Amino acid sequence: MAAIWHGGAFPLEKVQFSDRKTMADAIGIEIIEAGDDWVRGRMPVDHRTHQPFGLLHGGASVALAETLASVGAYCTVDPATHAAVGMEINANHLRPVSDGFVYGEAKNESMGRTTQVWTIRITNEKGKLVCLSRCTMAIIKTGG
Repeated sequence: MAAIWHGGAFPLEKVQFSDRKTMADAIGIEIIEAGDDWVRGRMPVDHRTHQPFGLLHGGASVALAETLASVGAYCTVDPATHAAVGMEINANHLRPVSDGFVYGEAKNESMGRTTQVWTIRITNEKGKLVCLSRCTMAIIKTGG
């Protein structure tokens, strides 16, 4: 399978969030690797991502899922002329997590001219499924 990334290679060093003052930076999301049609990241489960009972907040899982799908979709288009923005996301929260890290892997399922669909599997440190999400991305013209 040929890689789906614009320019051929996934730009791992260009998609990090530290010091960008974004939600992903604020809650500690990191992009850690990518393959031909998938992106993997991780997020800490700590005071930034807990709900009041000390468990991973479902909204934090959704933020991780949409971040991974957004980064993946954006890296498939020419950034001089297009951007990728979330249109719809759903999530099934399947297992609680109280500490450590969760890992998300977003895989491209469909890549059209104006929309993309990504499936995101979020697992705990033991590889057990925590959340299953699907995100539809809109590909929009930006200028150029």
